[in-house]
Amino acid sequence: MIIEQLIQNKVLFAVLSGWLIAQALKIPFEYFRSRRWMWAMLFAPGGMPSSHSALMVAGTLAVGLYHGFNNPIFAIAVGITMIVVHDASGVRRQAGMHAERINLLFEELLKGHLWDENELKEVIGHTPLEVIGGIILGLLVAIVQWLVWP
Repeated sequence: MIIEQLIQNKVLFAVLSGWLIAQALKIPFEYFRSRRWMWAMLFAPGGMPSSHSALMVAGTLAVGLYHGFNNPIFAIAVGITMIVVHDASGVRRQAGMHAERINLLFEELLKGHLWDENELKEVIGHTPLEVIGGIILGLLVAIVQWLVWP
């Protein structure tokens, strides 16, 4: 009964699809950027497209499409999406830039000493382009799902 209800939850399906597709797309995008296959990007928090943005936009649009754009849940979803997208491109990006500079300081101060285990995560946020990519992907996921599974 519970599994059947989860399978029928179209908004949940849109959210999970948006996240999974965004995470999977990070691998080829990283390859085109660096010319290296980095399979770890499947679980990476940064990169193109923003899975945070894709997940939230797909879910928010799915709420509007399936439950109505005048539904209060849609309004709450829009607000939460705005916070997540702002955080993905703002706060988390700045934290990544700080981590990059701190790692550089450690490298300069302690030449030759391996710091791989203690390095700060540098790719924790998104550039504006990555966020826009996630937003577009989220819109596409929700619209295609709605067209296929009305």
